[in-house]
Amino acid sequence: MLITCAAYRNGEKLADISVETISEYVCQPDCFVWVALANPEPAELEQMQEEFDLHPLAVEDARHGHQRPKIEEYGNSLFAVLHMIEESGSELSVGEVAIFTGPNYVLSVRSRAHKGFQEVRTRAEREPELLKHGAGYVLYALMDAVVDRYFPVLEHLEDELEVLEERIFANSSARTNIEALYGLKQRLMIVKHAVGPLLDGLGSLSGARVPLMCAGMQEYFRDIADHLQRLNQTIESVRDTVSTATAVNLSMITLQESEVMKRLAAYGALVAVPTLIVGIYGMNFEFMPELRWRYGYAITLALMAALDGYLFYRFRREKWL
Repeated sequence: MLITCAAYRNGEKLADISVETISEYVCQPDCFVWVALANPEPAELEQMQEEFDLHPLAVEDARHGHQRPKIEEYGNSLFAVLHMIEESGSELSVGEVAIFTGPNYVLSVRSRAHKGFQEVRTRAEREPELLKHGAGYVLYALMDAVVDRYFPVLEHLEDELEVLEERIFANSSARTNIEALYGLKQRLMIVKHAVGPLLDGLGSLSGARVPLMCAGMQEYFRDIADHLQRLNQTIESVRDTVSTATAVNLSMITLQESEVMKRLAAYGALVAVPTLIVGIYGMNFEFMPELRWRYGYAITLALMAALDGYLFYRFRREKWL
């Protein structure tokens, strides 16, 4: 589906144009066309391929989707794939945006993602001095918008981790905690898979040798690389904390089991002492001492109570009970 199609010259918007008139603008000097598609049909991609002379392999990747984040150079054009991560309740949904960039065009193809880039277009049109850089600046603006959307997602994962860490020491279900930590780690890896490959790919846009359309934009792409580096460091930190929290949770399970075993052993000892005394007096011998003692029954009960009381006191003192 076509979202917008507009022509720009020297940082100023000329007009919203139809797809059929794209060829009239791309051949003009200092002019470029910015087209945005969302979940396009194959026929729409084929039409864009004809208008902008897109590389067949890049078009194939955009058509099928599910690509690893990357930045590839095809002659004098660039093809970038970025993951768009959106929160859906407690889950993360992963969409894609494929960006075709040439000297006189920018084509963004958004798939399986709800939030578009209208605010990016609005911001770019408010900054004509930057928009004069042409397609290279639009590529930066789109990539910067996608990367900036990773920060709140990661912040929510950090907040969730803090809640889980508190739950570990609040006598909550250990199994529930481990399941929640594992789910958090899975969502963290989704962000990791979006950030890591893109950080590697940005080296071709922020180094000494850059494509001609990105000349003079190295500082801007280095800014994106800096954001990605911060994200990557945060992801590694959170992942280490998740692993530590999981280990602590397992240790808490072991401690709980140890406490249960100590309690069972203590109660077993409280039962064993009276059982020993009663067992002795339960033997069926004809001649046994104190069998005809008048106060024997009461004293025996008192002795059992005293011994159990002493054991109970010692167990409580050692925090076994």
